Amino acid sequence: MKVVMTTKVDPASMNIMEKLIENFGFNETDLLFDGNMVYKRKDVLILTTNQEMIYYDNLDSAIEEQTGIKPEIIAFASRHSSKQKLPALTTHVTGNWGKAMYGGRDESLAVAHPSAMKLALLKMDELNDLGWTVCYEATHHGPSELSVPSFFIEIGSSEEEWRNDKAGEIIAETIVYVLKNYEKARFKPALGIGGGHYAPKQTKRAFETDIAFGHIAPKYVHPVKKELLLRAIERTAQPVEVIYVDWKGSKGETRQLARTLAEELGLEFLRD
Repeated sequence: MKVVMTTKVDPASMNIMEKLIENFGFNETDLLFDGNMVYKRKDVLILTTNQEMIYYDNLDSAIEEQTGIKPEIIAFASRHSSKQKLPALTTHVTGNWGKAMYGGRDESLAVAHPSAMKLALLKMDELNDLGWTVCYEATHHGPSELSVPSFFIEIGSSEEEWRNDKAGEIIAETIVYVLKNYEKARFKPALGIGGGHYAPKQTKRAFETDIAFGHIAPKYVHPVKKELLLRAIERTAQPVEVIYVDWKGSKGETRQLARTLAEELGLEFLRD
């Protein structure tokens, strides 16, 4: 089973859940998760918790304990917040390149699924008639302690956008599309290095080529240890074929490390 994770404390999450149930025929089941009704459509469950999802480490184990079902993949339907209040539709995998400030553990990464996130990016862009930004975000926040692939898909960046009905519909339709198609998608999985939090060059590459990013280590977390870059490759559900570097958007030590690592592992090396 595939899982859409929602939370009562997040208005965007509740917006997306409402649109999933209204527009895609999810029905009530006899199951409960964290005391909340579980909804089902075909091989997809909608689960709801009562806490911030970024702190829900070992969620996959909790799902199995409470429902008897082991999830194949988890799509976190969430809000995105920014000081700039940029209207945006975003996707990213979770984890911490350094200190865990917002959930998860220090220097710990969740399992990325590049094809799922690329499909999300492409579908959000296709459906986006709001004129909002559509982009990846760099790997950040928790949960990091998950043994199955997962990704956040978010409405940003203020209360007005979180409650926007059209945005909720776009994300709901995107989630249904991704969970139906991610297993058969064929892209070139990549590790992204450098750039800002909203990964503009990685996003551009994903739109224009067959590259699909998993973990992205932005410039503000550089330098990154070799062991952690290796961990990011290991914690990607599809074999990584490419290491991509936003060259000007990276610190020297990290970009050279990325080049050396690509050579050592026999991976394609790309730079902008």
